[in-house]
Amino acid sequence: MSGQAQGGVEAFDAIDVIRAKRDGGTVPEKALRWMVDAYTRGYVSDAQMASFAMAVFQQGMQRDEIRVLTDAMIASGERMSFAALGKKTVDKHSTGGVGDKITLPLAPLVAVFGVAVPQLSGRGLGHTGGTLDKLESIPGWRAALSNDEMFAQMQSDVGAVICAAGSGLAPADKKLYALRDVTGTVEAIPLIASSIMSKKIAEGTDALVLDVKFGNGAFMQDIDRARELARTMVELGTDSGVATTALLTDMNVPLGLAIGNANEVRESVEILAGGGPSDVRELTLALAREMLALAGQPDADVEAALDDGRAMDSWKAMIRAQDGDPDAPLPTARETHVVTADRDGVVTRMDALPFGIAAWRLGAGRARAEDPVIFAAGIDLAVKPGEKVVAGQPLFTLSADDEGRFARALEALDGAYEIDADASPRLSDAVSAQAAGSGVASRKPIVHERITA
Repeated sequence: MSGQAQGGVEAFDAIDVIRAKRDGGTVPEKALRWMVDAYTRGYVSDAQMASFAMAVFQQGMQRDEIRVLTDAMIASGERMSFAALGKKTVDKHSTGGVGDKITLPLAPLVAVFGVAVPQLSGRGLGHTGGTLDKLESIPGWRAALSNDEMFAQMQSDVGAVICAAGSGLAPADKKLYALRDVTGTVEAIPLIASSIMSKKIAEGTDALVLDVKFGNGAFMQDIDRARELARTMVELGTDSGVATTALLTDMNVPLGLAIGNANEVRESVEILAGGGPSDVRELTLALAREMLALAGQPDADVEAALDDGRAMDSWKAMIRAQDGDPDAPLPTARETHVVTADRDGVVTRMDALPFGIAAWRLGAGRARAEDPVIFAAGIDLAVKPGEKVVAGQPLFTLSADDEGRFARALEALDGAYEIDADASPRLSDAVSAQAAGSGVASRKPIVHERITA
C-alpha cells in the first residue's frame, strides 16, 4: 500500500498518527499501514517515527494494532513461500541469552525426521551471542545464501539451513529496529513482537516455536514481561496462519559451559554426539519435541536421534552444504586466564549477564553491528551453581587473543558469582546427560512454561 492519494498527496499526516497514539488512542488500520509505508519510503522522518515509537512504548498497543503493524512491515518487502517443498517447514526463534547455542544442534536434529528447517539467524550485539558468528568460526562456512540455494538445501536430504535473512524480508523492520536502538524504545513489547514476527511470517514457515528467555541474562529479565511478549508473539503467529507456540526458559545462569563462538560450536558438537551439558541437551530436546509436534510428529524419538549418530550426520551434511568443513580444527585463543576458587564451599550463584558482558569484552561479541568478532575469544566454565569446590580449583577460563582484554573482563565479573562455605551441594546445571539420569536429585528444569494460542 503506497498511502498516496492521486497527484502525490499523502492520505494521512504523521502528526495525527503520533497524537492518536500519544493520547492513548487506537490508530486506525489504514493510518497505521500508511505510517509504516511512508516511513519505509522516506516520507515520514526518523524524528517522527521516533516520536511514534516512544508513544507506543508509553501507551502500548491493542492486539489488532500489533497485528496491523506486523502485517504492514511484512508488506514492505518480499514474502517467501516453501509450499513447493512438499514437506512441512518449522522454524525456531530465541530472544537471546548467554551461551545460547541451541540452534546449532537443534536444526539438524529436527531435519532427521524429514522436516524442513528454514533457520534465518542473526549476529550478536552486546552481551548476547549470534548464531551466524558462531558458525562462521567453522572454516569455509558461509552465511549468505540466495533464496534458490536455501530452497534447494531444504528440498534435499540435508533438510536444514541456517543462514542470514535476505534484505528483502521486512525492510521496514530493519529501518525501525535501527531507530529503536538509539531512541530508548527497544523494550516496547508491541515493537519487539512485530519486529520478530514480521520476519518470521514473511519467511513463509508453516510453524514456529519461540524460545522466550527470562532472567538476569535475558533481554526480558522479568518473567511476567517475558510471558507477555511470548503471548503477544504467539497471537501474531496464530492470527497470520502460522502454527506458533512458545517456551519460557530460564536465563539466570549461562546456558551450558561455553560462552563465545568457536567454543560454543565445540559444545554443540558434544550435544550432537550424545553428550554435553545437561541443560543444553534438555533445552535442545524440549524445543525439538515442540517443533516436531507442530510438524505433525508428536511421538518422534528425538533422544534416540541424538544418541545414535543421525543428528551428527545431519549436522555434517548441513555444514558441508554451506561450504564448511565440519571436521576442521576450530580457532583457539593465544592467551588464557584461569580464575580459581578463593575458598572451599558450594557455588551458589553465577549470574548470566556479567558473564555475557565479560565474553563480549574478550572479543566474542560486538558493540556495533560493523565490529568484527574474535572467534576464539570467550569463557569456558568449569563449574555451575550447585557444585562443591575447594580453594584453588578452577572456576572458569577466559580466552582472548590479547591479554590486555582480561582486566576489563574480570571487572565485569566482579561480584557475578558466589561461593558459600555452608551451602549443601546439589546436582549441577552442567553435569553430563548421563549423570542427569543417574538417580541424583535433579535441578530445577530450564523450561518454565509452555504458551499456546
